[in-house]
Amino acid sequence: MSDHCEVVFSCFLRDDTPESVLAALRWHLGLAPERPAHLDPEWHPYPLLEPDPDSWLPGGDTASLRRQSTGFTAEGERYAWGLFSRNHWLDDDLGYLVTVLELLAPHVEPDEDGFGGWFRYTHEAEQTPFVFRDGTYHKLGG
Repeated sequence: MSDHCEVVFSCFLRDDTPESVLAALRWHLGLAPERPAHLDPEWHPYPLLEPDPDSWLPGGDTASLRRQSTGFTAEGERYAWGLFSRNHWLDDDLGYLVTVLELLAPHVEPDEDGFGGWFRYTHEAEQTPFVFRDGTYHKLGG
């Protein structure tokens, strides 16, 4: 019998994130009906971040990708793509976490700590965070 995990992504993607990446994310989030042709079905077998209406997580799964204001600079208002998803995964599927991390990493808006989200086994309290830095990702602890 498999364990289950809670997987959370919470980060900003740069405003100039390529449309191909945004299209892939929309599909993974369940916001677009068809897998983009450029995604390899072996690594993107199904929408990995699509909310399950029957999720066992308290409050359920959620998914959001939207362009939003992140403040102001001398040039004016600054925008980025806000990504938030929370999903209930089988631990057997955790290998696909790399698929999403690699899709996001080159486009994450740099910030002070690089926090990008976390995962945890649902029977445990400890979370394993992941961070994005210099166009790649790192898992902390766990």
